[in-house]
Amino acid sequence: MEYVIAFVVGGIICVIGQLMMDLTSMTPAHVLSTLVVSGVVLDSIGLYDPLIEFAGAGATVPITSFGHSLYHGAMEEMKQHGLIGVMTGIFEVTSAGISAAIVFGFLAAVIFRPKG
Repeated sequence: MEYVIAFVVGGIICVIGQLMMDLTSMTPAHVLSTLVVSGVVLDSIGLYDPLIEFAGAGATVPITSFGHSLYHGAMEEMKQHGLIGVMTGIFEVTSAGISAAIVFGFLAAVIFRPKG
């Protein structure tokens, strides 16, 4: 049943993003930014952690989880280092994902022939 719940919650998040593109004039970049910010907002009001406990990967895989990670990193470092910790915390928590995206993007560009 956990898989079904994760699939449904992740699907709902993806449907929301698709509807934002289909029913408005938002570009994919606007939708991406909106979903990341919504993850931050949901986490700041205490709703994202219960969603993760309920849905598991259905809430941690979509892009809203990136906003959740940014918020957690910033708040943890702010407690330890003050205002400068907000900037360092953002990169400390998400650096592995960002690095992986850069490396795999480079490898894909080297291996496959780009169009255009």
